[in-house]
Amino acid sequence: MERLVQGLGYGMNEIQYGTMIANAAPVSPWVTVVFGIILLGLIACLAFEEQLHAKKSVIAGGFAIVSLFLAASMGLLPFQKVVIGSDPLVDHESLAGERLERDGELTHVEIPAVHADGESEGTGGAVAADEEPLVPVHVDGHRIGMPVYIPAIDWGVIAIIVGSSLFVDVTSKSGLFTWIAIKVTKFSGGDPLALLILYGLMTVVFSAVLNNVTAMIIVGSLTAVSLEKLGRNDKLLGFLLVEGLLTNVGGLLTLISSVPNIIVGTAANISFIQFFYVSAPYVTVATLLTLALAAWRFQIHRLRGADEKETARQLVSGFDEKDGIESWGVFWFGAAMLVLFIATIATTSVLPVISDLEMGFVALAFAGAMLLLHRHDVEKFYRALDWDLLGFFMGLFVVIHVMEHARVLDAIGSVLGAVMGWEESRGTSAVLVSSSVVSSVTDNIPLSAMLAKILGGMPDVAVQTADTQASRYWWAVIFGANLGGNITPIGSASTLVAATIIHRHKLPLSFASFVKLAAPFAVLQIVIAVLYVLFVVP
Repeated sequence: MERLVQGLGYGMNEIQYGTMIANAAPVSPWVTVVFGIILLGLIACLAFEEQLHAKKSVIAGGFAIVSLFLAASMGLLPFQKVVIGSDPLVDHESLAGERLERDGELTHVEIPAVHADGESEGTGGAVAADEEPLVPVHVDGHRIGMPVYIPAIDWGVIAIIVGSSLFVDVTSKSGLFTWIAIKVTKFSGGDPLALLILYGLMTVVFSAVLNNVTAMIIVGSLTAVSLEKLGRNDKLLGFLLVEGLLTNVGGLLTLISSVPNIIVGTAANISFIQFFYVSAPYVTVATLLTLALAAWRFQIHRLRGADEKETARQLVSGFDEKDGIESWGVFWFGAAMLVLFIATIATTSVLPVISDLEMGFVALAFAGAMLLLHRHDVEKFYRALDWDLLGFFMGLFVVIHVMEHARVLDAIGSVLGAVMGWEESRGTSAVLVSSSVVSSVTDNIPLSAMLAKILGGMPDVAVQTADTQASRYWWAVIFGANLGGNITPIGSASTLVAATIIHRHKLPLSFASFVKLAAPFAVLQIVIAVLYVLFVVP
């Protein structure tokens, strides 16, 4: 499942994290099998959510409890104090002969100390002057006691969901989203197909410059308003589902559009311009074909005949974009905040100070600013938050964290590593498809980090240089890790948010029905990606 982009520094931290997991102490194969079965059990329970009559948060929370208990009893989890505010990465060689002290204690390395020959010494060893050069690590920082499940949760994702949801909900009270939706609807002339194309393109662009969750929340809110105005609520399920799928297509557009792009692109030394040059044609073709398939699958057609078009024109001409605007001062404040919010989110990774605080802070800060306008009745906005979605994400993050320590992803990576030894065209296709399948049910960040490490150690796999194009294997991992999020509703944060918005509008969509509806789109996108990587990518 895709964690959201937190800027280049976030991506590099995830590479470090992936290396740490890969170099952890060995785990018995039977333990990995047991936790693999638990992961499959979670997926099965989510697939039969309606038959179990249980919320997603309850299912994920139950599996999180079981996973934590078993992992703790088997000694898989680290329970030492957590280090925060650590110094920048340093080379162990630079510490030779120095005694590092902090508050009278010898500073300890907080991740496995790995020698140049690849042998691990475990965790927490002090740095000695006569040791061989070790991989870079963080040192110093402040040690605090923390429950093991707290750092397992990606609080950046939680902050983005909470902040973005509150911001959009409060801003909508100004009438801004109704105004935008009516303007877009009028521009489409009331034609459902034109509206699908407009919102589809908006989704791809927003996903390329924002994070996928924020893009889905904004576009989903506008779509609901437009279709309600047109009396086309029967098409809302198709619109929202396709928009959720297009967020992952748009996430392929630039090097910093998603974390797997950052991890693999950096390891392959692919430049920002080269990444866009290679991915843009695929994103264009995949977007157009996805919209075409959506129009056919959900029966979204152009208006036929002069009478039907005239009726639609009369309908949209009667829409007043000023409806719902109680105060023009509040409206223009909301408009300015929306523009500033989008601009800040899009440039978070390069803004001083803000880049350190990351996107979750930006989302919460803008939500707080908008809540000041309604400071006397903020409770109604808090009650409107989707607590089931937040609880599900927390439980899922904990389960995936345990799976990483149980080496489930390492086992998957080993299988994919063996596949890379096949003949290039077969191997490339197999890597893209298999990484898509794996990414649809688990976190694609450690998977991407693991595969990048495997590729980096293969002498025949080229990286980008002035004279050499990056190997197709790198692109297979990039496309697979992103597009796998479209296979299941838990494959990416944005598809899960799309499913949640669908449920909020009382539309039926179970785990199994999502997979059934999304499967043709996912297969189409993955097949095109395989052909594109094999025959178009240089």
